[in-house]
Amino acid sequence: MSGSEENPGRPPRVETLVVEPALALPWTRLDVYLHDQFPCVSRNALQRLIREGAIRVNERVVKPTHAPRAGDTIVVEWPAPRPATVEARALPLDILYEDQALLVLNKAAGMVVHPAAGTENDTLVNALLHHCQGRLSGIGGVARPGIVHRLDQDTSGVMVVAKHDAIHVALSRQFAHREVEKVYHAIVCGELASAAGEIDAAIARHPTHRKVMAVLAGGRSARTTYRTLERLASATWVEVRLHTGRTHQIRVHFKHLGFPIVGDAVYGKRQNLRLEELTGFVAPRQLLHARRLAFAHPESGKRVAFEAPWPSDFRDALEALRAARQPMPG
Repeated sequence: MSGSEENPGRPPRVETLVVEPALALPWTRLDVYLHDQFPCVSRNALQRLIREGAIRVNERVVKPTHAPRAGDTIVVEWPAPRPATVEARALPLDILYEDQALLVLNKAAGMVVHPAAGTENDTLVNALLHHCQGRLSGIGGVARPGIVHRLDQDTSGVMVVAKHDAIHVALSRQFAHREVEKVYHAIVCGELASAAGEIDAAIARHPTHRKVMAVLAGGRSARTTYRTLERLASATWVEVRLHTGRTHQIRVHFKHLGFPIVGDAVYGKRQNLRLEELTGFVAPRQLLHARRLAFAHPESGKRVAFEAPWPSDFRDALEALRAARQPMPG
C-alpha cells in the first residue's frame, strides 16, 4: 500500500523561507534551524537533503553546520513521496474529526505511532494507511506518512494527522511557532502544594542514558505550566499546558519538580513504588492524556479545537486514588 497517491514522477514541491532576525543566532546550525521550522522532519532527513543540494541558502549548496543569517533565503525542494512499504492494516481508530485535509483522532494508550524495531505492523501508521487508503502526506518519510507530531506509546489522547504535504507543512509551522494549544491531563505522584505553577527548564538527552531525556544546562529551552485540578491520596490530578514541544517534556519536567507521572517507570520508579506502598494503587501505564488540541485549520484559517475523553484506566485511577484519600470508617 502506498503512503501517498501522489504521482512519483511529478517535480518536487519547493518552499522558500526568509530567516527572521530573531531566529538568526550565530551558533545555530542550518539543520537545527530547519528542524525547529519543520519538527515533523528528522534532522537526519534534513541533513541528507542539505548534502544532496535539495536545500540551498541564497542559491548556494552549504553544509548542515552552516549558520544561517538574518535575511538569508532558504529554498527547500521537498522530494515527491515514495511508495511506502509499510503494511496497511485494519486496526481500530477513535476518530474525532475528519475532512479532506486532515484527521483528528484519540490515540489509545499502548499504541505506537510509527513503525520501529519490534513494532512494524501494529502502529498508528499501519491503521492510518488502511483508513485513508494511502491519502497521507509524504514529508515524514516512508515510515511516518501523515505524522505531524507524536505521543509516547503509553500516552493517550488527541493527535492531528495531515493528508497532504501542504497541510503537513502548515500544521508543522504552527507547532514550530508555538501557535498550537496543547493541553494534557496527568496524575502525578505526591500532593502538590501549589494551585498553579510554571516549569522553565532546558531539556537535553541524558549524557549517559541516551534513550532518556533530562533537565540539563545548555539543553533546548522548554516551558510547561500547570494548575491543580484535585488532590488525591499521595497524588495530584493536574492540567498541563505545553508551550514548547521537547521529547518527554511533561514527564521530564514533573520529575525535575519532584512529582513524576503516576505509572512512569522510566522517570518515576521510586516515587511510584512509594505510592503503591501508601495506597495500594498500581498504575497500568503512565497516566498522561493529551486532552485538548487547538490550531488554525490550514485551509479555512478558522481556529478549531478538539478534546479527547479520558480513557477508562484514567477514570479508574482517579476513582481509586479518591477512595484511598477518604478516612477509614470508625
